[in-house]
Amino acid sequence: MKLNLEILGLNEEILDKAKEYLTEGYELGRVAQEHKRLYRLFTEKGDMLAEVSGKMRHLAEERQDFPAVGDWVVCSIRAEEGKATIHAVLPRKSKFSRKTAGLTTEEQIVAANIDTIFLVNALNLDFNLRRIERYLLLSWDSGANPVIILSKADLCDDVEEKIAELETVAFGVPIHVVSAINNEGFEQLSPYLKEGKTIALLGSSGAGKSTITNWLYGEEIQRVNDIREGDDRGKHTTTHRELIVLPQGGILIDTPGMRELQLWNNADGLETSFEDIEELAKECFFNDCQHQNEPGCVVKQAIHDGSLEQSRFDSYKKLQRELAYLERKNDQRAKLAEKEKWKKISQTQKKHYQR
Repeated sequence: MKLNLEILGLNEEILDKAKEYLTEGYELGRVAQEHKRLYRLFTEKGDMLAEVSGKMRHLAEERQDFPAVGDWVVCSIRAEEGKATIHAVLPRKSKFSRKTAGLTTEEQIVAANIDTIFLVNALNLDFNLRRIERYLLLSWDSGANPVIILSKADLCDDVEEKIAELETVAFGVPIHVVSAINNEGFEQLSPYLKEGKTIALLGSSGAGKSTITNWLYGEEIQRVNDIREGDDRGKHTTTHRELIVLPQGGILIDTPGMRELQLWNNADGLETSFEDIEELAKECFFNDCQHQNEPGCVVKQAIHDGSLEQSRFDSYKKLQRELAYLERKNDQRAKLAEKEKWKKISQTQKKHYQR
């Protein structure tokens, strides 16, 4: 199926980034799926199965140098085969990233070139303010605008109370309540669904992302699983990230539920997400106050008088420690990468002089 790339979000800014490549005869595509270094691209000549070129693979130093779902790429297309070769990833205007699961300190780009992030949280036992804080921290750092979607409203008897709780941690973030069972609230999402605009759906497994995708698309294109009894969690309905073009306009990137959401370089996002604590800290007597036992600590006073919850402050300190640890690991990784880079240069020069 051929596509008008403007429907996928192509604009003058992207064309300007690609100008040099286009004059060399390359074509544009947008990454719709990623499968172990194989990619599905949407191009003007149709859907293509693609892989990166040998040169690009050789020059890539980190995982983030490879394409991610939502990326704009330049490629050479073999339309008769339905295949393409990706030669470069265009600079991203935004990206939602997390640290890869496990012990490896590496960035995983969940979705790229997004305008809005729908943070989906179910109004059942899955409702968790601390998890939402973590998602907001990553969202503010992505360059996209977060919007909170509270799903499964039919399972909650105190919706207004939950919204009030959420407003204490999500300053200025739009909150929309929806119910698929009652077919309620989804009309609130329509303003975000504009042609060429990209929305990423993020949330834990069983939060209702696939149900929202089906509703916005107008038919069932994503399978929906029942939630487990006992913890209100679901199995992974979506097993991979996928870019979906909506019939009425707009683009969705549906993602698998995240059981592990580790931070990735989110110092700026911490200041935005915890603006209330950051503002209080400015009023402390000592500029380097650790908010423990120092005299004149406004943060501790706020906790004492109840204007700041201890649990929110604990979450702030925990995320602060995670970021500090990650920064130390990244510094160590950067030093090793620089050492490896110069080792490769030295080997190349040695081979040159041996000829």
